Amino acid sequence: MYDFRADPALPKPELYRELLAAADALTAGEPDSVANMANVAALLGEMVPDLNWAGFYRMNDGELVLGPFTGRPACIRIPLGRGVCGTAAQSGQTQLVEDVHAFPGHIACDAASASELVVPVMRDGAVVAVIDLDSPLKARFDGADAVGIEALAAMLSSRI
Repeated sequence: MYDFRADPALPKPELYRELLAAADALTAGEPDSVANMANVAALLGEMVPDLNWAGFYRMNDGELVLGPFTGRPACIRIPLGRGVCGTAAQSGQTQLVEDVHAFPGHIACDAASASELVVPVMRDGAVVAVIDLDSPLKARFDGADAVGIEALAAMLSSRI
């Protein structure tokens, strides 16, 4: 049994260093991408404060398909360019949205979500998945969150 916990009072850079170390420890040497995404989704839910959803959407035949997550049931398929996740996947760029209700085309899978951070996971220049974090708090995410989750995505690029 693994017990990874971080002090929610840690400065964000330190929290994300601990998250990255825990994710590295859990996924190193494990070839199964679903197992790795499942463990990392659980870590995100445990270690990152103020989330109501954390998980993955996988690129599958030109669209995003729901992967392992923690939170309420979610949208299963997201077309490229649609919503925050589809925009991140199509552009290959992190999307940090302070108010999801102001985002054009936002897909409301959970009405409690107020802000969102979506980071593409890239392999060989192509998006293979996105990491999606939702919060019930407006403006929950900032640049430090983006940098931390981008480091996680880079580490996971060969493990999922």
